[in-house]
Amino acid sequence: MSDKTMTPEEVVGRLRSGMTIGIGGWGSRRKPMALVRALLRSEITDLTVISYGGPDVGLLAAAGRIRRLVAAFTTLDSIPLEPHFRAARERGAFAMTELDEAMFMWGLHAAANRLPFLPVRAGLGSDVMTVNPELRTVRSPYADDEGGYEEFAAVPALRMEAALVHVNRADRLGNGQYLGPDPYFDDLFCEAADTAYVSCERLVDGFGHDTVPQTLLIGRHCVTGVVETPNGAHFTSCVPDHDRDEPFQRMYATTPWSVFAERFLFGRSEDDYQRAVQAWHEEQR
Repeated sequence: MSDKTMTPEEVVGRLRSGMTIGIGGWGSRRKPMALVRALLRSEITDLTVISYGGPDVGLLAAAGRIRRLVAAFTTLDSIPLEPHFRAARERGAFAMTELDEAMFMWGLHAAANRLPFLPVRAGLGSDVMTVNPELRTVRSPYADDEGGYEEFAAVPALRMEAALVHVNRADRLGNGQYLGPDPYFDDLFCEAADTAYVSCERLVDGFGHDTVPQTLLIGRHCVTGVVETPNGAHFTSCVPDHDRDEPFQRMYATTPWSVFAERFLFGRSEDDYQRAVQAWHEEQR
């Protein structure tokens, strides 16, 4: 067993343009924002991004880094539609595959289990099949109680070359723990990817016998690197460590992209971002 700790810059150094990258979290909740910001400081572009989208998608879309987005939604939660994503989508900045939430989840399951697809009932009878003409259906080989053979949507595996997720605690070996109300499928993102990078609010020496097993969401077997990034999910929530920064999120949503990026994203490091956020909050007092 080896020490897998890395910096955000070392993680990005493992990525390249044209990759398919999964980003964990859900909407504006527990997103690996420090890793996304490090990605924005690089020259990496032409990405296929797989995400239950939030500001991670908004930032990358506004910066022109996305070639294709695979998502069930892109929201800021308290703001229903991510505005920078919407602006980029309306100007045709990238292609999009939009899936039902359950279809997206089973696509992750298929990839995590190295299956080409999984059959699901979700999506049938909806416009999901219309707006995604590449989707196929499959008929069950087993008869039901009435002698019929049910038809399902065949959801393709959402395979990724790299996954980025954020948790509350992690150890140096790659085990990750969440302490909030929901796992947000981060374990599936890690297992569905060729490589997985876990950022955390705090590194710990290990998880003792008093650790609730169900909170150990991510196992070291599927983790390539671990990054300690205090407040690294900002401005999304990472409860119980911190809530969503609603004032900052509202400012983000109503500020022209170029103005926001100039002040908060053009620094040399995550520390520069955190200092800029602190300065902004002091100005609001």
